[in-house]
Amino acid sequence: MNINWKLNIILLFIAVLITILPLMVIRNSEFSGSDGKAEETTQEIRNDFEPWFSPFWEPPGGETENLLFAVQAAIGSGIIFYYIGYLKGKSEAVKK
Repeated sequence: MNINWKLNIILLFIAVLITILPLMVIRNSEFSGSDGKAEETTQEIRNDFEPWFSPFWEPPGGETENLLFAVQAAIGSGIIFYYIGYLKGKSEAVKK
């Protein structure tokens, strides 16, 4: 194993730790997102507002919903930056 591979494993472990640690340490707390705030504001402005639809699956807690959103964002950014790295490597290979 070269040093880059070891560093990547360590950074991946730290990223997973940063994601999971707050969920384990901060118990019985509500991590509210912008969707909930928008719903509250809409209800304050217009009491008779009825949502168009309801979700078919509700996560067990607000923390889980935020964790799923963060994982989705991480996967998306991983794909984008992998492609950027691929293009950079391809252009450097052409130069040589």
